[in-house]
Amino acid sequence: MLTAGEVAGLIAATGWIVLVCVLAMVLVKLARLLTETTKAVSDLNNRLTPLLEDMSVTVNETNRQLIAVEAIAKDVKQVSGHAAKLSAVTQTIFTGPLIKVSSLGYGVRRAIEARRPARPRPRQPRRTR
Repeated sequence: MLTAGEVAGLIAATGWIVLVCVLAMVLVKLARLLTETTKAVSDLNNRLTPLLEDMSVTVNETNRQLIAVEAIAKDVKQVSGHAAKLSAVTQTIFTGPLIKVSSLGYGVRRAIEARRPARPRPRQPRRTR
């Protein structure tokens, strides 16, 4: 028969064996996880390189288009400045003489009205309440 010390040693040894088996299973699963992670990173790297190249091409094309848009905006600004100047000149050319013609017409009308004899106003009958 086994003594108490031997039973305790046997229980401790069994506990250690169970612990080692659990740790071995954990290490196997961790190794699988690391293998899958390595595959995923490798696959991601294979997909990411062309994607980054495409993005670089897109950014370069965008920069080229922005330069073209900047040139167009500069031209539009210049044209709008010319249009504003032309509008100011047109306003100056037409409004000065227009005001003078209008003033002349008003003066002539007032002069004609002043020379005409005043017409008597017809009397309106009074209203009785």
